[in-house]
Amino acid sequence: MSDRPMATRIKCVFTLLLLMILDIGPIPITAGMGLFIVLFRPLWFKRLIDTIYSKDSH
Repeated sequence: MSDRPMATRIKCVFTLLLLMILDIGPIPITAGMGLFIVLFRPLWFKRLIDTIYSKDSH
């Protein structure tokens, strides 16, 4: 089970890289997604953070 936080971190890195590439275009996607997360605090984001910082990663 200790591989799950590392796999989640790798997926997050690739997703953020993709968002950085898409953000170069005319529509700022990253800022909109950040605003959505701050305003609505979706459950999937909390689960993602819990997975990344779980105690299984140590």
